[in-house]
Amino acid sequence: MKLSRRAMIRDGMLVVSAGMVMPAVFSRGVASARALTQEGSRVAQVSNDHTLIVVQMAGGNDGLNTVVPYTDSTYHKLRPTIGLTEDKVLRLDDRLGLHPNLSALKGIWDKGELAIVEGVGYPHSSLSHFQAMDIWQTLDMSGNGSEGWLGKLVSGFVDKDGHPFQAMNIGTQTAQALASISTPIPTLPSVQSYRLSKDVAEHDGGDARLQALMKLYNTYPRSSPFAALLDTTATNARDGGQQLQQADAAYHPAVTYPTDSFSLGLKTLAETIVQGLGLRVGYITLGGFDTHANQTTIHQNLMKTLSDGLSAFYRDLELHGKADNVIVMTWSEFGRRVEENGSLGTDHGTAAPMFVLGKGVKHGLFGEPPDLTSLDIDGNLKYTVDFRSVYATVLERWMGASSKDVLGGTYPIQNFLPAL
Repeated sequence: MKLSRRAMIRDGMLVVSAGMVMPAVFSRGVASARALTQEGSRVAQVSNDHTLIVVQMAGGNDGLNTVVPYTDSTYHKLRPTIGLTEDKVLRLDDRLGLHPNLSALKGIWDKGELAIVEGVGYPHSSLSHFQAMDIWQTLDMSGNGSEGWLGKLVSGFVDKDGHPFQAMNIGTQTAQALASISTPIPTLPSVQSYRLSKDVAEHDGGDARLQALMKLYNTYPRSSPFAALLDTTATNARDGGQQLQQADAAYHPAVTYPTDSFSLGLKTLAETIVQGLGLRVGYITLGGFDTHANQTTIHQNLMKTLSDGLSAFYRDLELHGKADNVIVMTWSEFGRRVEENGSLGTDHGTAAPMFVLGKGVKHGLFGEPPDLTSLDIDGNLKYTVDFRSVYATVLERWMGASSKDVLGGTYPIQNFLPAL
């Protein structure tokens, strides 16, 4: 089968001999090169070696049953069935408590290493999952964005020091937040999946097929404006797979992780940090938060998964002496409506809290709590903190990057992180 160079770029894909499979980042290099010629490169400079782990809580997490206003009579009036009473919550202060299944996160709070930003949202909040996710990830308030805010951040430093894993997405599809016009981001559901697939009939471990694939990539003319990107993508896919397999063989977690996919994904991120693969931005998603019906059981299971997974990850880094340079930030595309519905669940809402945890954070509650007695026309909370100001704070005060360059505007800095 013949494949023209023009077709390779036009289609944004590689066609190779049967059975030849490389990590998805390999073929995405062509699509990135095509976009690069159309839009040009954008680079955000960073000034330190800090690592940011972003946890997406997909589906719209119920913030009011995560960080619970247990003394608020309006909360109990509007949630007579699913509301959490004072005797059930893990008290933070005389106003708020954590969901009872967040006990592991409560331990991090008690150590003074967890910040909670209340009332996070944005003007004219979308109640559509896909549009809201797009807004949070690309900052295009129309919900039609293409390049992610983290994609802009990592463009310019991913791979420049020979580290293909300076950014990593755990999953089967790259998060929109990491979409970049110039930098292909490794996306993998597990360490074992990031390699050249082996054929049991071969005796060289797939080396011949790897060389054939590299040869195909190298047929593109060196004078091409994006030849260097294609070459880097090919080389990093090859070398990255080898590095990750070697790191996996040498890595010994210091804790026992839960066996769910979210926790095992966090274990992979911990492995890249502990083994010194240069991770700067890690991304992982926990789904299932669209709790329209029977919320109590579903949400309590999700809270336990979130809490136990993050606690294991954090403790693993601590015991390996790697926690000082890492923070974790959570987000969800929207919160839930204040009043419970007839199916013992909650419908799409607006503002919700965000967690930021790590040794570098200032402990406490930040932002302004939304008023449950002053709702919008749909019965939703009015946001008090723009999510872009949370991003700006993380960029400026943790990553040492210009928030204006990444976010395309200037937003107030919050105080959950100290100034660098």
